[in-house]
Amino acid sequence: MKHRILFVCLGNICRSSTAEGVMLHLLKEAGLEHEFVIDSAGILSCHQGELPDSRMRAHAGRRGYELVHRSRPVRTEDFYDFDLILGMDDRNIADLNDRAPGPEEQKKIHRMTDYCTRIPTDHVPDPYYGGSEGFEYVIDILEDACAGLLNALTRDS
Repeated sequence: MKHRILFVCLGNICRSSTAEGVMLHLLKEAGLEHEFVIDSAGILSCHQGELPDSRMRAHAGRRGYELVHRSRPVRTEDFYDFDLILGMDDRNIADLNDRAPGPEEQKKIHRMTDYCTRIPTDHVPDPYYGGSEGFEYVIDILEDACAGLLNALTRDS
């Protein structure tokens, strides 16, 4: 049975799309891509159909990540289709809980940084309005969290 993971942030053009790209990269390196379904979505639909932010694509590209996901909003079906829904910050978590169809689906919602093992933080900050160091820091956090998530899921399998 495949692990089905959805990464969620506000607009699905920075954090969640990068988490998707990092996770796909880690899975490919480990030869586990066939055991997972990975996707990302945004709370808002204002960027629907857009590629990730060009600054984030540039920073991620320098680390070997290809971000090609097209932004899409979270849908009700996502709560049934995914086993794990990971929000990037408190606002994402609150919005996801508000949208979840019921208590069983709310149990799937977790914080991305719960899987961090090296960087002590309780959220993935939104780099959209910051400078280039913000994008680098977000990628640092997501590399840490995705590695921790992969370790947790493969250790439990």
